[in-house]
Amino acid sequence: MEGVRVHTTTSRRALLTATLAAAAAGACSAPTNGSPAPAAPARHTTGGSGGPSPTPSRTTPQPGRDQERDRRRIDELIGRMTLDQKIGQLFVMRVYGHSAAHPDPADIAANRKDIGVANAAELIAKYHVGGVMYIRWAHNIRDPHQVAALSNGIQKAALAASVPVPVLLSTDQEYGTVARVGAPATLFPGAMALGAGGSAADARTAARTAGAELAALGIRQDYAPIADVNVNPANPVIGVRSFGADPKAVARLVAAQVEGYQSAGVAATAKHFPGHGDTSVDSHVSLPRITHSRKEWERLDAPPFRAAIEAGVDSIMTAHLLFPALDPADDPATLSRPILTGVLREQLGYDGVVVTDSLGMAGVRKKYGDDRVPVLALKAGVDQLLNPPSLSRAFEGVRKAVRAGELDEDRIDRSLRRILELKARRGLFDDAYTSDRAVNRTVGTREHRATADRIAERTTTLITNRGGLLPLSPRRRPDLLVVGVDAAAPSGTGG
Repeated sequence: MEGVRVHTTTSRRALLTATLAAAAAGACSAPTNGSPAPAAPARHTTGGSGGPSPTPSRTTPQPGRDQERDRRRIDELIGRMTLDQKIGQLFVMRVYGHSAAHPDPADIAANRKDIGVANAAELIAKYHVGGVMYIRWAHNIRDPHQVAALSNGIQKAALAASVPVPVLLSTDQEYGTVARVGAPATLFPGAMALGAGGSAADARTAARTAGAELAALGIRQDYAPIADVNVNPANPVIGVRSFGADPKAVARLVAAQVEGYQSAGVAATAKHFPGHGDTSVDSHVSLPRITHSRKEWERLDAPPFRAAIEAGVDSIMTAHLLFPALDPADDPATLSRPILTGVLREQLGYDGVVVTDSLGMAGVRKKYGDDRVPVLALKAGVDQLLNPPSLSRAFEGVRKAVRAGELDEDRIDRSLRRILELKARRGLFDDAYTSDRAVNRTVGTREHRATADRIAERTTTLITNRGGLLPLSPRRRPDLLVVGVDAAAPSGTGG
């Protein structure tokens, strides 16, 4: 680790974003403060099937949307699509490079080895993918104007196709320990720090501000907020990414963030259903098992997902874990029809987009081949297939399943319709592009940074103060030594 000498005039946010979450553990039930919540969005039921909806979920369409026009447009698009184009829309894929058409030579080589194409434009032309996920290690993110140009290049390629469909661009921007887009974009405290503050208004404001910046970059789906209740302090994968250990408090902040992101035109994604908060195994490397009873699930895990659905969340991400109380079969939730259709669709009444966690994770690859996993996920009730390790095998697996009658084309159409309706709600059919002007007036502005500073200050939680060390005196201690990574740069952002 490297020591960094930081003067006391350094922004509190720069220090707090890296340190507050751990200090805030367990403080999620603090009182609410701040302004009142905005009015709830109007009710709307998305298309598709998958069981009855006893409590239809709400969505938040862009103001002034003509939903009947959207329906006609979607019907017309589906009617023109080939089977391959329909299947492609279900996939969200990674791609290397900072540019849609002209990535660096090393990224061209990585794309050809990994996907069989040179760049994002060729990916869209060959596989008709409906979504592209931005990742730091794939060299998608350098600076705000570059990200906006990449987004526009991808949309240009998609809208030049024989059936033009805008791409849903996404990323993991939870803030705190997981933030793919770093400075100069505004950085907010992570979930458990917001949980320590306990303010739904602050959680909503952070998500609305963050959503505005993501939208200005062309990113219209965020894999946040975390709806997992971190009841296991030894959880190796969730931890401070969760708002806390109190299901009611977590539910309140999840709903606030869903409203915040979607009011800014960005699809929120509650994750990881049916709940990843009580695991001792990281699903990136193995297959966790949740031992909660059905009653415990109802009390501990379900409340934040119920709240997200009631708030109109656009998408819900699955978890690669075993949950015997919900499905005794030896399959992860991502591949479980009893969990995704029986519990999520039928019991909770969710009718929006279901997206898998990354299909490259070991937790979902333990038992089946990479060509079978996406087929089983679709049979379980999934709509979006995220980041398969081999797109060619995954794509061909789904195509073979349709041609063999294991999946019928109507089943593909139901997921396709949900995805297209999401794109319409977020305004992508009206204007899929962004601009340098949008970046300049939105990303990392002085007003947004000041908002983040104020929120970060309210999340500060003093757990213990041995010897009266705090508050530090600038007169007696003019300098502060921070040992560790750059406090202003979360993991994965280059700090």
